[in-house]
Amino acid sequence: MDQFEKRWLAVRNGLKDHFGKKPNLEAILFLIGIQEVGKLSSAGFTKEQKQDLMHVGVCTLLSQLGYYSFSHYDSDGWPHFHTEKDLPGMTLKEQETILKEQAILYFEKQQFI
Repeated sequence: MDQFEKRWLAVRNGLKDHFGKKPNLEAILFLIGIQEVGKLSSAGFTKEQKQDLMHVGVCTLLSQLGYYSFSHYDSDGWPHFHTEKDLPGMTLKEQETILKEQAILYFEKQQFI
């Protein structure tokens, strides 16, 4: 197992220890979105809100690479991002790898792992 896979596994295992279930990339994006929005809904989230939270997670991670920058919070407290540069053409696997790498860095910055 290479260093990247070890670090990715550390993120997933850390989240499993915290939440009781080992999350996939989509669940991690959702959790990052919740973290960045800063509030949980006791009533749960609608399907659209879940998609929005994942989008916030993606934008947060890609902002670490300069593709997005935080713009503002709207009146409901949701963060909005501004596109700084277009993503290069990538395969789905390449996109997944970049998001995983940035998720590792995100959780390292949060001192989670």
